[in-house]
Amino acid sequence: VQLQASGGGLVQAGDSLRLSCTASGGTFGARTMGWFRQPPGKEREFLGAAAWSGGRIDYADSVKGRFTISRDSSKNMVYLQMNSLKPEDTAVYYCSSSGTLYPIPTGESDYNVWGQGTLVTVSS
Repeated sequence: VQLQASGGGLVQAGDSLRLSCTASGGTFGARTMGWFRQPPGKEREFLGAAAWSGGRIDYADSVKGRFTISRDSSKNMVYLQMNSLKPEDTAVYYCSSSGTLYPIPTGESDYNVWGQGTLVTVSS
């Protein structure tokens, strides 16, 4: 099972950006797909996660209302739509996969498959 995050780049404050995560090499119907980020000099933090099958999605309070997770099962893709970006959103963003479905896993250790990160830089 492999994950690959993409779509990062340099944007200005207030801009939007959509990150993509391509999943391959396995089946994901019984897994939860999560997004995390690691700002410079800080620990990795949970942003949100969605069950691959079904409608259950959960977000961290810090991004609720600005970030949206969606998935396209036909393409094995998961997306993170980020709106109203702020300089403090600057981080390396990671997609991940967990075998836990309920409750939605929010801890880094709950996820056993990780993609390489994609850097998002938000300038003021």
